[in-house]
Amino acid sequence: MASPSPHDLPARPHRRRQRSVRVTVAVALLSLATAVVVVAVPTQSVLWLTVASVLALACGWAAARIVYTELVQSRRDAATDRAAQAQAYRSMFAERATEHAEFTTGMTDRLSLREREIAELTSTVVAAEMRAVEAESRVQREARRANEASERASEAQSRVHELEKLVEELEVHRAEQFDQLASWEGFETVVDLMAWEQKVTAAQHAEPQQKQA
Repeated sequence: MASPSPHDLPARPHRRRQRSVRVTVAVALLSLATAVVVVAVPTQSVLWLTVASVLALACGWAAARIVYTELVQSRRDAATDRAAQAQAYRSMFAERATEHAEFTTGMTDRLSLREREIAELTSTVVAAEMRAVEAESRVQREARRANEASERASEAQSRVHELEKLVEELEVHRAEQFDQLASWEGFETVVDLMAWEQKVTAAQHAEPQQKQA
């Protein structure tokens, strides 16, 4: 139940005092009527009986009126209290509804803000993942290019070694040719030239055998 309002608190003791006074007056009137009747009956006097009857009737009606007034006032007070309580409940429910609406609006705004933040963070994470994938693919391409360049460098080095060997062989062969030409110039007859050719042929046949050994 809602707590009583400040203007109801001082009114209730006052109403209670009024009720107690009215009830006391009604009881006093009935007691007076009863006492008068009790006193008048033994006298057997018409005057006293008439006065007692009229006084008892008047006290009865007065007491009934007081009780009726008290009953009506009690109902009015109860209706007023119920109306005040209903108004207090309406005010309380209105305040609770307003607070609930404010709370719902605040929570909705917070949830919307959280959802936007989550969406932004998700897009940021996705973009970072895409950049990481692109960077990884670039690194892989660069690694493949580096491997290909290393292979080409190795092939070039091997070719350089082969060319160096060929150059050395050509230089050796050229030196041999120069030696042969120089030796030919020293021969004076055809017989000496033929003997020299036989010697060179024998030397050429002997070189492969030495290499195999």
